[in-house]
Amino acid sequence: MKRFNQFGRTRNEVYERLFSAPALCAAGLLAMPAMLFNSSTPSRVIQFLFFWFLCWLAGKKNNPVITILVMSGIIVINLLVPYGKVLFSIGPFRISQGALMAGIQRAVTLEGLIMLSKLAVRKDLKLPGVFGELLGESFRFYSIILNNRKRISRKNLMGDLDALMLDLSNNEYDIQSSNSSLVSRTNSYGFMILAFVVILSWVLFFIGY
Repeated sequence: MKRFNQFGRTRNEVYERLFSAPALCAAGLLAMPAMLFNSSTPSRVIQFLFFWFLCWLAGKKNNPVITILVMSGIIVINLLVPYGKVLFSIGPFRISQGALMAGIQRAVTLEGLIMLSKLAVRKDLKLPGVFGELLGESFRFYSIILNNRKRISRKNLMGDLDALMLDLSNNEYDIQSSNSSLVSRTNSYGFMILAFVVILSWVLFFIGY
């Protein structure tokens, strides 16, 4: 387990040294419409798996059990209102093709966008202007909360969130010191990788279209 965690940290260090925050954000914004407007459910599933794999490759923490449970919950909620061809029935509960495909599409879209945000939003992201500064701070808090979500439990959700917010206000997570190993510019190899990710996202869109 220790070696596995070290392997994840190594991948994350490579990811943070290879790309700058603005380049990651721009790539994420370019890839996002390819998933949002993809009309093909199978193609969206592939996009979700692609973003999930990229998160793993970048050393981003992700709990597959929670991801599967959230997706299953979304699908089940959609099945409560059946429409389209009925595939089979379990007592009074009917499984319809339309509701099933819509549930899968919504589930993979939500989780796919979460995976994409983990890749594209980094705590050192800075945007110009007052609005950009506020948005950048929101992204920073979001990134910190994602990285410290193990501190938040269902039994004491509000208390744990309040404690984390207090830590943030007390500058426990100093962005200046944590950004010392992050690059400010993306090199040519980094741009090639980001371009490949964006292009592949849109290739999957046009295949589904």
